[in-house]
Order: sequence, then C-alpha cells, then structure tokens
Amino acid sequence: MSDVTHVLVLPDRDAAEEVAAALGERFGLAEEPQLVRDALAGEDDAEDAQWLVVLRDEDGRLDPRELDAFVGEWEGWREEP
Repeated sequence: MSDVTHVLVLPDRDAAEEVAAALGERFGLAEEPQLVRDALAGEDDAEDAQWLVVLRDEDGRLDPRELDAFVGEWEGWREEP
C-alpha cells in the first residue's frame, strides 16, 4: 500500500467545490477530498486565492493522467509531488 496524495489546483472556490463533489461520483472515492484556500504571497483579497482539492490515494488506484484531464475541465491542474 502506498500513501499518495494528489493536489488539484483550481482558480476559485466554486470550481474547487464542484471538482470535490464530482471526484466522488467519477472515481468512487472512499474519503472526501479536502478543500484548502491557497492565498498567493502578499495577497489579502480572497479573489486572488487559488483553491486546492487534496485527496489521498492510499491504494494508488487513481491515474494521474485521468486526474489531469478531469481537473482541466474546470481550468485547473494537478500539482506533481
């Protein structure tokens, strides 16, 4: 068993919430993804924040290429560890 964590970066909160909900439906996740606000350095305005969707993949069953394509539908991307 591996302990892989995928970090998906989204442009805003709405997109992050949609992705988090759709991930469970599309990939059948056992654990709910975590949403994290990632403020850009020196920015106080919430409009300038990116949102992260963090999901654990303990079994290593999620294909990074599929996640890339999936999050791209919301103008997001997957960060490489």
